[in-house]
Amino acid sequence: MSSLPPIVEPYWRDSVSLRSFPKLDADISVDVAVIGGGISGITTAYLLATQGARVALLEADRLLNGTTGHTTAKITAQHDLVYDEFLNHFGAEKARLYYDACMDALHFIRRTIEEQQIDCDFCEQDAYIYTTSSSSFQKLVKEWEAYERLGIDGAFVESIPLPLPVAAAVVMKRQAQFHPLKYLVKLVDAITQAGGAIYEHTPAADIEQGRRLAVTTRDKKRVECDHVAVCSHFPFYDGGFYFSRMYAERSYVLGVTIAEPYPGGMYLSADEPKRSVRSAAAGGETLILIGGENHKTGQGVPTMRHYEALSSFASQLFTVNDIRYRWSAQDLTTLDKVPYIGPMTAGAPNMYVATGYRKWGMTNGTVAGMLLSDLILGRDNRYRDLYSPSRFYADPSIKQFFATNLDVAKHLLSGKIEPAGRRPQDLARGEGAVVSVNGKRAGAYKDESGTLHVVDTTCTHMGCELEWNSGDRTWDCPCHGSRFSIDGDVIEGPATRPLARIELDDAK
Repeated sequence: MSSLPPIVEPYWRDSVSLRSFPKLDADISVDVAVIGGGISGITTAYLLATQGARVALLEADRLLNGTTGHTTAKITAQHDLVYDEFLNHFGAEKARLYYDACMDALHFIRRTIEEQQIDCDFCEQDAYIYTTSSSSFQKLVKEWEAYERLGIDGAFVESIPLPLPVAAAVVMKRQAQFHPLKYLVKLVDAITQAGGAIYEHTPAADIEQGRRLAVTTRDKKRVECDHVAVCSHFPFYDGGFYFSRMYAERSYVLGVTIAEPYPGGMYLSADEPKRSVRSAAAGGETLILIGGENHKTGQGVPTMRHYEALSSFASQLFTVNDIRYRWSAQDLTTLDKVPYIGPMTAGAPNMYVATGYRKWGMTNGTVAGMLLSDLILGRDNRYRDLYSPSRFYADPSIKQFFATNLDVAKHLLSGKIEPAGRRPQDLARGEGAVVSVNGKRAGAYKDESGTLHVVDTTCTHMGCELEWNSGDRTWDCPCHGSRFSIDGDVIEGPATRPLARIELDDAK
């Protein structure tokens, strides 16, 4: 079995040169402030700027360094086994609207690539969801019946091009895949050419409401505007208690080269643990992306085991020559599995949010850009009610709300009583763990040079105790999914404040 790469780096970011943008260092005034430099924020800013709006896009870190830069980049309306579920919960009209919205996003991406002449490895692929277990066979049958009822272009099949002993599969025809960063860097160029301003390393801290809105940054700079679109994965400004209406999951990806030719297609297992397979063009080679192993953030087995499980699956499926890349992503799931896109609250019509894409950010993030730009420009959009953040369906939302928040309460309590018997000095190089410092729980990581990085493990969001993520070398919150670096800097929200660092007398 090939060894895993020591560095966590997605293929997408390693294969593209990205422009750098300055930090905001003065107060400015624009029509629209867009917060977040992923596919949602960039698509929103692109559509607004190219239609004459004065736009400022603020990114807390670097553009495309979050979930968009860590995706598997499938452009598909096949979002797992959802259409039978949506039929039962929402009815045929809304279930079909969801499919139409995702297909509109695919068509928008294709049309933009053609209009802008973007070389981003876009190609059509059929998307398969399959089962190798007789226990999931009936689920596939019901999903196919939902396809037929909704008029979705697909088929029910008993075999797939991958060398897997499937019991059944449902295929959705004429879906697509691409290199997301090659696509989005061209939209970034178009934003700046249209007069839009982009700022990196500019974390937004608050939104002040008055005659006009004002986004204030962590460095006390102000962006006055008429509209704010919060596209920061988890909303940095949580006016709608979104932390209680979503849960965070992590999933993992390997980029491998194989000896045999790849048969084409994009694949997702209906069974657990999840398995995702697609190909990517990589400098004259074919890179196979093997994904899956999703679990709630900060919970479950040591995270390196997830990469190891994917490596084992890849070796069962193909003759693996080399494992070139490994990376992970974080995704947010709403109570009813449909994203929240629209006005953040009923009382703040000029403040918008886009979040909760589950694992399908390429289509849902594009839908968000199209919908938010229409709302801001005062245009009708037939998907407005479907994605409205203020919607509530008693089934399944009540059940999921209580399950999510009971899980939060369990981990909040268990983290407080977890014993921490180890000392920071006992760690091996390259090891991180919960430790005891002066009788109190802390988190320590000893880097390869022997330097200790010690932080308070109490999450700055709501006080849950963080867990060590050995695969990505981060501190992760099992309650709401916040993530922090070894030095306590925020990597993922909802937390906005860093962890307190702990200085030791003997730091070596």
